[in-house]
Amino acid sequence: MIRVAIFFFYLMFSVGISFANGQISPKEKSALVDLYNSTNGEDWNVSWDLTAPVDTWKGVKVDNGHVVGLTLFMNNLNGVLPESIGDLKHLSNLNLAFNQITGVLPKAIVKLEKLKVFRFEMNRIKGGIPTEVANFKELEIFSMFNNFLTGPIPETFGELKKLKELNLSSNNLKGTIPESIGNLSNLEALGLFENKLEGQIPREIGNLVQLKELVLSNNQLGGEIPKEFGQLANLKILQLQNNRFNSFNALHGMDTKQFLVFDTDDKSLNPKFMDIQRDRTRMADTKFEDENENE
Repeated sequence: MIRVAIFFFYLMFSVGISFANGQISPKEKSALVDLYNSTNGEDWNVSWDLTAPVDTWKGVKVDNGHVVGLTLFMNNLNGVLPESIGDLKHLSNLNLAFNQITGVLPKAIVKLEKLKVFRFEMNRIKGGIPTEVANFKELEIFSMFNNFLTGPIPETFGELKKLKELNLSSNNLKGTIPESIGNLSNLEALGLFENKLEGQIPREIGNLVQLKELVLSNNQLGGEIPKEFGQLANLKILQLQNNRFNSFNALHGMDTKQFLVFDTDDKSLNPKFMDIQRDRTRMADTKFEDENENE
């Protein structure tokens, strides 16, 4: 029994030393290597030395023997995401924005239930947003603007009660804005600019009293602006231009002094841009031109 106890103590001590030295489980390391291989890691702006300790790899944050952060922003990742990315189950921060990632989101990505930050903006990702996005209970930021996403905005986004930023602008999303978005009481920024959304803006948007930025321009939204917009006292940026609204009456009762940016198609409501450049604020089309986007 004494020998067993000594062996067990030695094993635990060795594991502790490995964790202290930035080592991770073979499964997590394999997932990182898969990402490296599937996105042409040798051609990254800053590549990984796969023979070096994992915690020395660019953008990889290790804590207590697990990968908790992966930030490869603007690093020339070119290729598809591997299914094994779902094995990084301790990730809280995933930022692969401003790369050339293609394909669809892996089904296994919804296994990353500890995520707080999910950033994939400015890539070439296609397909739909999985309804299982509701698994991200800790999520605070979900940003996939400027990709080639299709299909509807999942109703299940309404289950992410900690969400502060949701940006799906400049995609090919269709359908209506889910009423469930009104459940996101902590939401501060909602960007759905330049999609193919239609129907009326749900009046539940008026429940988002923490909202500071609402950008819905360049869609096919119609009907009346909900009177519940009057409840958005913290709103600083409002952009509704280039839609099909038939009434802006609800906006006439709002205090335009609260806005830094106020832009609609109502000629009687003068646009307001403060010191921000008008052309930039109106968000000129920045979508990628991709001949193969429909393949």
